[in-house]
Amino acid sequence: MNIIRVCEVDRDIKDEMSIIFVDGFYEWLHYFSKDKAKLYKTFAHMFNTEVFYTAIVDGNIAAISACTQNNIPSVKLKYSEFRKHLGLFMGSIAYVILKKEFEKKKYPFQMRENMAAIEFVATSVNYRGKGLATELLKSILDANSYDEYVLEVADTNTNAIKLYEKLGFKEFLRIPQKHSEKSGVNNLVYMKYVRNKGVEAERFDLRAAKKV
Repeated sequence: MNIIRVCEVDRDIKDEMSIIFVDGFYEWLHYFSKDKAKLYKTFAHMFNTEVFYTAIVDGNIAAISACTQNNIPSVKLKYSEFRKHLGLFMGSIAYVILKKEFEKKKYPFQMRENMAAIEFVATSVNYRGKGLATELLKSILDANSYDEYVLEVADTNTNAIKLYEKLGFKEFLRIPQKHSEKSGVNNLVYMKYVRNKGVEAERFDLRAAKKV
């Protein structure tokens, strides 16, 4: 297995990344189209290869994750791509909703200068259950020198929460979600990894959290 930043891969892998992304987040993306082929094409353009990492196994893109600071979006959406693949009506709706959620995302707490966000962690359906996401995240944590790392996960995604806890992430904030009966998500859970636990563990000021 080789773990590398996407911008350093010697070929364009955005199509492969999009398949992993759509399969990983289809539970939410299927509202815009149940046709995965259309969704694969819709999202293939959006990845910021400077902040995404990938795990490559036998030449195959097996897992992806972004590591970025708050002022650097991990994805950049193009309206023309949404309209082209999803049609004018649904493409417009998906673009407006997801641009706000993905590209202009505001975390409900103050992002510090030396803090990074882990986003869009997903593993190919062909490689799940092999610990690749764990190894990918370990590599990201080792490759960067941020003091703190934060991530967001749905409370219903218990497997992901267990993975993050195993890596040393701890929950520090939980935001109840509106319309949970439709989305199936009761709370968004925010977890934090502190590199120097002895010094930094209690530094995060929860009073900076914003009410949503």
